[in-house]
Amino acid sequence: MGTLVSFHAHPDDESIATGGTLACAADAGHRTVLVFATRGELGEPVPGVLADGEQLTLRRTAECYESARVLGVDRVEFLGYTDSGMIGEDTNDAPWCFWQADVEHAARRLATILEEERPDVLTVYDDNGGYGHPDHIQVHRVGCRAAELVGTPVVAQGTMNRDLIARAMAMAKELGLDVPDPTEADTAPEGTPASEGVTAAVTFGKPESELTHVVDTAAVTARKRASMRSHASQIGPDHFMAQMPDDIFSFVFGPEWYLVESVPDHPPALFVELFTPKAALDAEA
Repeated sequence: MGTLVSFHAHPDDESIATGGTLACAADAGHRTVLVFATRGELGEPVPGVLADGEQLTLRRTAECYESARVLGVDRVEFLGYTDSGMIGEDTNDAPWCFWQADVEHAARRLATILEEERPDVLTVYDDNGGYGHPDHIQVHRVGCRAAELVGTPVVAQGTMNRDLIARAMAMAKELGLDVPDPTEADTAPEGTPASEGVTAAVTFGKPESELTHVVDTAAVTARKRASMRSHASQIGPDHFMAQMPDDIFSFVFGPEWYLVESVPDHPPALFVELFTPKAALDAEA
């Protein structure tokens, strides 16, 4: 059996981006490991969800472990950086935030875990972090460098299928659901200078034409949704993802999309088993 390590910025990212992949890998008997750069200290809690005096950091950590249990994850680790906040916020400049971390130093910290686990596949985000969040962009940079240091066979960049989501959101709006428009730019406040290496306006995901692989997670969609519900401080009952009917949720979140820039001549069995080349889907269409 193989090993899958999934590297994320904050608790709840693992559920949304790779929850199905992790559950499928675990069900197939593979070892699964979650690594978080931060504990999501700057997330906005759902109103009323925290008890008096309860710290968001501790709550999100507990939610992370519950999510991991639901997904069958074997190990959870935190690199110990703090949340950088959204693009353009003053928190981007905090000295201990992940966005300010030296990429080489952070990569070596992650590489220590990769050396212990020797994963067949490491998941990160695409070069824009999916939607331009500084911590997500840093996950891409740090994760790719760590994989290079250790020689991880496959780095799968998790991203959103922009075309698929646009179609699904149109369907949801027809049903009267209040959903964000993924075709619109995620823009920092007017006059806010962009952080170095991040544009002030970014778009979600990648066009389908740029994606290379997909993991069909239809068999574990209910567990993925349960994993997302574990993060009750961030995804409340009124959140658009919680409001989605099951069929639309499965349409949007059932397939998990990846960009894999390099596949070895003899790819690991875990990768072959779980990651279907998009070209194969195109041939079937």
